[in-house]
Amino acid sequence: MPKTDHSHPFFAMHEHGFVRVATSTPHVRTADVAHNTAAVLAEARRAHAAHVDLLVFPELCLSSYAIDDLHLQAAMIEAVEAAVAEIVRASADLSPVLLVGAALRHKGRLYNCALAIAHGRLLGVVPKSYLPNYREFYEKRWFASGKAIRGRTIRVGGQEVPFGVDLVFASEVLPHFRFFAEICEDFWAATPPSSLGALAGATILCNLSASNIVIGKSDERHMLCRSQSARATAAYVYSAAGHGESTTDLAWDGQGVIYELGDLLAESERFSLSPELCIADVDCERIDMDRLRVPTFNDAGEAAGNPQDTFRTIGFRHAPHGGDIGLVRPLSRFPFVPDRADRLDADCYEAFNIQVDGLMRRIESTQAKSMVIGVSGGLDSTHALIVAARACDRLGLPRGFIRGYTMPGFGTSDGTKSNAWKLMNALGITADEMDIRPAATRMLEDIGHAFANGEPIYDVTFENVQAGLRTDYLFRLASQHGGFVIGTGDLSELALGWCTYGVGDQMSHYAVNAGVPKTLIQYLIRWCARGDQFDAATDAVLLAILDTEISPELVPAGADGAIQSTEAKIGPYALNDFFLHHVMRFGQKPSKVAFLCWHAWREADRGDWPDGFPEDRKDAYDLATIRAWLEKFLARFFAFSQFKRSAIPNGPKVSSGGALSPRGDWRAPSDASAAVWLDELKARLPAA
Repeated sequence: MPKTDHSHPFFAMHEHGFVRVATSTPHVRTADVAHNTAAVLAEARRAHAAHVDLLVFPELCLSSYAIDDLHLQAAMIEAVEAAVAEIVRASADLSPVLLVGAALRHKGRLYNCALAIAHGRLLGVVPKSYLPNYREFYEKRWFASGKAIRGRTIRVGGQEVPFGVDLVFASEVLPHFRFFAEICEDFWAATPPSSLGALAGATILCNLSASNIVIGKSDERHMLCRSQSARATAAYVYSAAGHGESTTDLAWDGQGVIYELGDLLAESERFSLSPELCIADVDCERIDMDRLRVPTFNDAGEAAGNPQDTFRTIGFRHAPHGGDIGLVRPLSRFPFVPDRADRLDADCYEAFNIQVDGLMRRIESTQAKSMVIGVSGGLDSTHALIVAARACDRLGLPRGFIRGYTMPGFGTSDGTKSNAWKLMNALGITADEMDIRPAATRMLEDIGHAFANGEPIYDVTFENVQAGLRTDYLFRLASQHGGFVIGTGDLSELALGWCTYGVGDQMSHYAVNAGVPKTLIQYLIRWCARGDQFDAATDAVLLAILDTEISPELVPAGADGAIQSTEAKIGPYALNDFFLHHVMRFGQKPSKVAFLCWHAWREADRGDWPDGFPEDRKDAYDLATIRAWLEKFLARFFAFSQFKRSAIPNGPKVSSGGALSPRGDWRAPSDASAAVWLDELKARLPAA
């Protein structure tokens, strides 16, 4: 395989809207400004070597925080001012924008400040708004609140620079890179200044903190960072003071965390004796795109008096690295699959019971006498059936309320048919078999299809005759038994149009799997089998079904015994679900989807896999393979499949990643062209 040329812009993370941010916990020494200045610059140089774009230091890191009345000593104040000038000069040769904590005087008052410094320039100074003055805190003894300071300047090192809580700093090089600073107590306030900062356009919210540590406070910080990043549709970067602060009455843990839209990207080692640099690549483009998609964000801006019109934007130029510097952030191979280790069981329980509860309500509202379902022995019908079984259990209905039919056709294998029977028997439902081959043969004869004359013609018509007959029989059986048909098709199939329209598997009375992609169905079945949701006999069948090749089984096996493979035709579901999540949920460009997919899937031994994932299925895909399947996905999703999605039956949304109901997350024309997406992919990726 030829070696990939990584000099192409595609491999540069900045080209895809990412910004590399870091928190730093320098090794400070109490009240030793010279030592602390050297420590700050050492960390800044280390961040420069790591290609960091924005580096956030702790609160008052030049003097250290816990020095009490020493903040008001003239020698200390002047030493800090001199240190600021030294750092500004040194920053000329450094790539990161620095956010440094220092106390500065202004018009007879001392302010606890965040200083934004970039490439030899002090960009602006943000004063702390809320000064804690309770329990162990006495900040009002030394500092003045800056919460009313807007539109002003402050003189630092002989220069007048912007001063106030109304500053958003915006890169003139990376269009989505805009940050806002607040200080420690500010985000413990009922109305954090960063909320207005986000509404004024900042995509990254930064907190310079000297929060001391007590039991449970780390969890509280996580909660606040997570909630603010989610509520403000932003990234939140929090940097707390660590080892070296005074321990006269307090202790410090040096916690650094980086959140994006409620997701934890990185966390530093707490209580470290060495300086900590916690790095993550923030997707600022994704943040801006999410704000476009959620009108509530802009409505909040209007309600707050349109901060984007009143805040000052301070532009700056910097030199982000233009080459392939990797991608430093967690990337889920299976974005629809729960991956929180500490919440895994709860997340799977929730996903499964969303489906169960939706189906229970439909049973109640229809006053049905039965549920009718086709059971093939494949993944989708298996999952729909166990959801139906649990719905019966919860409603106190006998499982015989479910009428399951296995309907062998020309491509049905003995293995799947056997599994279908084993599953129906294990669950104790009303089970029957209906061979559709005689009726299919008659229909093929009636329409003059070559197969009826003995020719091995296995075209779309041949397949759709079988799929259509199965659905037709199920609807008539539902009518006969006073029930309704449970659809088995999943979200992945709807995305790709991998279903027979109308009188086919696209249609049912209630599509219980319509909000669940194939990768999640596989995981939920495995969770049920390993979590004692059913009895041992059922669990054994579920595990056997998971080991079966995914196939529509509409075409007879070849001479070599090979069965029809769905993934050989439309691509691996692992990739298709990855594409779907990033296109549907965030509207990301195809080239960016390819970039993310390449980083997530290029090496099987890198990154995390879902808990319990089989070792022999841990695959890897190169860029050429990803590109080929992404092109097919884009053509199917945007130009081919929408007419099927526009007419789907009801079914519950399960994942925050979205659903494809025309009454819910996704509305699109049925006759659109995919050219825009295919052209973007071709233009931005290296030549094939």
